[in-house]
Amino acid sequence: MPYRQAPAPARSAPDRPARDERDRGPRAEPRHYAALDLGTNNCRLLIARPQGSGFAVVDAFSRIVRLGEGLALTGRLSDDAIERTIAALRVCADKLRRRNVALARSVATEACRRAANGPEFIERARRETGIHLDIISAEEEARLAVLGCYALLEPGDGPALVFDIGGGSTELVLIDADAAGPSVLDWHSAPWGVVSLTESAGGGGDRAERLAAYAHMRELVRESFAPFVARLPASPTRPRLLGTSGTVTTLASVHLGLDHYDRALVDGLIVPAQAMRAISTELSGMSVPERAKFPCIGSERADLVVAGCAILEAILDLWPAERLGIADRGIREGILRRLMGTPKP
Repeated sequence: MPYRQAPAPARSAPDRPARDERDRGPRAEPRHYAALDLGTNNCRLLIARPQGSGFAVVDAFSRIVRLGEGLALTGRLSDDAIERTIAALRVCADKLRRRNVALARSVATEACRRAANGPEFIERARRETGIHLDIISAEEEARLAVLGCYALLEPGDGPALVFDIGGGSTELVLIDADAAGPSVLDWHSAPWGVVSLTESAGGGGDRAERLAAYAHMRELVRESFAPFVARLPASPTRPRLLGTSGTVTTLASVHLGLDHYDRALVDGLIVPAQAMRAISTELSGMSVPERAKFPCIGSERADLVVAGCAILEAILDLWPAERLGIADRGIREGILRRLMGTPKP
């Protein structure tokens, strides 16, 4: 393949800057970089070139693959999930070739960390698509998410909380943000994401049963956050909160009443926390078909969105901010910033 895979950085080692690609011929072509994030639910690719102090997106790809489907029950990635994911990775590999990417890094998160056959899947992906997936730790996942989205944090004093609700886990990061960038004060990874929590505690039945299942999900998440809560400093006068995930962007779209998802309207939006709680409460009592009628939820997210709501409410309980910042950016953008030389948090 015409691009180079960025090696996984050594733990506690400084980030490696992007390599000097002087062997690309006499023409001064833009150097393209790529970041691929394979999560428990989504496969997402971003290809960009440096521009000013940031970057300009050249190409992007996102597909719900549900790699972690059934993982909570079996401890393994299912054959169907693997096939869906390999198909998505083939699309990504084709884009990497066509965009003449100089340097790329591809990471896999909770599903591959947890699955007994995770390494086997990683090897198959490499063999069949040429993409070398690096299974990163929960700590690195949290730090990449912060690096990718902290620019959207509201100005203010004192520590701020950044969170990423994934498919198989949720990362909480307490940061001190200033003009020089974010500094991580503490972090926590909980084993609940929208897929794992739905499979373990989601419920159907009538409205009363759905509400009872929702209360149970909130309690499970609250318990998993307890060690982090015990370490939190006193809440600042005006707590700042920033979320990056499909959950927060979906709920923000519902809040705006969008008939289709529009990143330009959602990324960087500030939403009253109480409005997000109200939407979460409303969705938790609905059936899957009722949730699917919301254009920005649809059938692909209708069965998982309530678990995301439960996690979000648990976060609002532990960090009672009045407003919630919404980021449609995270790990991929964090990877790109590292590849282009931005210091890590």
